Amino acid sequence: MIADNYHIADQFSLLSKLMDIHGENSFKTKSYSIAAFTIEKLPEQLSTLPEDKIFAIKGIGNTIGGKIMEVLKSGELPILKEFIAKTPPGVIEMLNIKGLGPKKISTVWKEMEIESIGELMYACNENRLLLYKGFGEKTQNNIRETIEFYLRNQGSHLYAEIESYAVAVDKKIKDHFSKNKFELTGEWRRQLEIINQLEWVTDTDAASLKSFFEKNDFTVTHEEAGKIIFKGPENISLCFHIAAEESFFNKLFQSSCSEEFLEAWNKLPNSGSVPHPSEEDIFSSNNIHFIPPYLRENASIIEKAKGNTLPAVIQPGDIKAIIHSHSNWSDGSNTVEEMAKACIEKKYEYLVLSDHSKSAFYANGLTEDRIKEQHRLIDELNQKLAPFKIFKGIECDILNDGNLDYSDNILSTFDLVITSIHSNLKMSEDKAMMRLLRAIENPHTTILGHMTGRLLLSRPGYPVDHKKIVDACAANKVVIELNAHPRRLDIDWRWIDYALEKGVLISIDPDAHTIDGYHDVTYGTLIAQKALLTPDKNLSSFSLKQMEEYLASKKK
Repeated sequence: MIADNYHIADQFSLLSKLMDIHGENSFKTKSYSIAAFTIEKLPEQLSTLPEDKIFAIKGIGNTIGGKIMEVLKSGELPILKEFIAKTPPGVIEMLNIKGLGPKKISTVWKEMEIESIGELMYACNENRLLLYKGFGEKTQNNIRETIEFYLRNQGSHLYAEIESYAVAVDKKIKDHFSKNKFELTGEWRRQLEIINQLEWVTDTDAASLKSFFEKNDFTVTHEEAGKIIFKGPENISLCFHIAAEESFFNKLFQSSCSEEFLEAWNKLPNSGSVPHPSEEDIFSSNNIHFIPPYLRENASIIEKAKGNTLPAVIQPGDIKAIIHSHSNWSDGSNTVEEMAKACIEKKYEYLVLSDHSKSAFYANGLTEDRIKEQHRLIDELNQKLAPFKIFKGIECDILNDGNLDYSDNILSTFDLVITSIHSNLKMSEDKAMMRLLRAIENPHTTILGHMTGRLLLSRPGYPVDHKKIVDACAANKVVIELNAHPRRLDIDWRWIDYALEKGVLISIDPDAHTIDGYHDVTYGTLIAQKALLTPDKNLSSFSLKQMEEYLASKKK
């Protein structure tokens, strides 16, 4: 296929931007940008011109002319391939974000060490951009809004991001089809961290659904017997499983189980297609205690429910405190007093303040002198706000060699230490495990923060041996954080049952950088339910008295 002018111009334009990101000679960078503009505006296709006429075009010259010939012959620009190869894909993707030019992207990548749009979004939420030249509050807000719009159009969504939309659509269809049944099902009902489509079971018909959704600017993307999928302006798939009234609960059950769970269930003697009047009846007919949808993931849960009621899992109301929070002393938005008063208003018993440590310069981490100042402030506030209590905590960086960011003398002044990795995230499993295990073995570590450093839909996290980490935490009496930020949810819930088996406490923490961030404990709780976490095994469910006793026992 012969390259047209638009394709050639795009190649030069992208080359110019990538060279700019890499800090190449500005004269060269600009010459490729000018060439892209010139080529796009040409009245004739370059592929129809003889070579000498191409070289004679004003603004082209010998160097760019030669590269045009390379594209015309091969369809590719070799130098562009070189720059693409040495640029992380997520950095190239940032060029789609309005308000982020190559110079700003270079700062984001090289100075902030951010390599994906999702990481950049997280940094905006933590006010990280404000610490760098050229990024004011208005710019940060514009970038955040543009990224939110961009991510909404990618197809997969975080549970928290899609929550309000799911609730709104559910209400709208139930209001319109008031005489019909509609129940949310699928990934949403199972409380998964990532939602690829919203699903309902309904007893209405496809024609009625089409009439309603097409009037609301939705299109049908798939249709088969008993199933229809729509997509609207928000680019979210809405799937409807159509069931007869008598088989409604059978379909609801089947659509809210993982494949593994359903396959195991179908091997049971009474798992046939006999209609059931409720989901509870489906379980009782097999002499199995009811298994909520959020637990219908693994086959093993079926055995646990045979003859035994499942434990009462943790609920949002069981969270007694905010552990892991950042004030405006580092990269948070609120003062310590504002954060404490918000906790009191929300009926929490205590707050664990955990600003960043000194190596987190990008987050205005605390120097030793500032720690002393903050501790004095906390003492004053504790007198003023009693019986509410603020604990002196820190989110201490795990350094590249596994050591912590402060001396033992400084670490001993904190009530609680959360240790986390924030730098040099690209590492082998051996390197990651060395850093984590050394931090866990440090006697000052109370909680291991966001174990893998992952950002859902953005960054996979560094490779770790979960079992070895859990075993080390058990041996050193270290709590494992379930970081409740919807983009983290780290530790992965699939490993919590092993931690509980080994007697390791979990702590559902919001990693809040604003007062609004306190709400994230809800998402941590929902995902923890999938692992059968109970309040007594969750540190942030401890009362103030229990927390004081626990920390006192750690000091012995």
